Amino acid sequence: MSIEIDGGRIEVAGIPVEIVRKEIKNLHVGVYPPSGRVRVAVPLLLDDEAVRLAIVSRFGWIRRKQAEFQQQERQSQREFVTGESHYFEGRRYRLDVIERDARAAVKPRNNTILELGVRPNTDRKAREAVLHRWYRRHLRNQLPPLIGKWESKLGVTVEDARIKKMKTLWGSCNVEAKRIWLNLELAKKPKSCLVYILVHEMVHLHERQHNDRFHELMDKFLPQWRSYRDELNRAPLAHEEWRY
Repeated sequence: MSIEIDGGRIEVAGIPVEIVRKEIKNLHVGVYPPSGRVRVAVPLLLDDEAVRLAIVSRFGWIRRKQAEFQQQERQSQREFVTGESHYFEGRRYRLDVIERDARAAVKPRNNTILELGVRPNTDRKAREAVLHRWYRRHLRNQLPPLIGKWESKLGVTVEDARIKKMKTLWGSCNVEAKRIWLNLELAKKPKSCLVYILVHEMVHLHERQHNDRFHELMDKFLPQWRSYRDELNRAPLAHEEWRY
């Protein structure tokens, strides 16, 4: 069983940093939405001074990422009522909630309206669940051909691909199990964003770390990945109570 220890917080050059110690070989610095919080995953025996040096060496990158999050559009809490804006495949839709005595369903209309059909008196939480199930089905249907295409290109095998709502990650990869997790929010983003995250996680089957070799592989297999990443970073963030 892997070990994970809450290592507390330090401050480096005015930046609060959360430290989590794990059974890993290399230190990893992450900057997370919506406010650009900094979290560092640290090998168990590495001391705080090494963490400080790592933050200082990445100071410019951290500040750039924080600035990107501050500039990124955010949605307010959604109530799932008629007239609200919701996103699907990068396009903005106006929600039209239709109460009817029939099975709940979601249907895009004319590239401008997202029809949400529910039974009378369906509450907010249930309306949200209907829409999220629809997003999940949409993503699930896209994955087999995409994974097959990129398995062939990358020369790797994905044993399992799953979808869930994630607070701080767009995707993750369990290299040993060859399992990839994708954030449900990707259903709202342009398809290029889904491709970028999927390829990113599949490249981890060749290289675990975000090092020079990883970036070389991304450049080789998906030369436009930086523009896809920037597109994802520009897309509106959903309202979330973001926690680590």
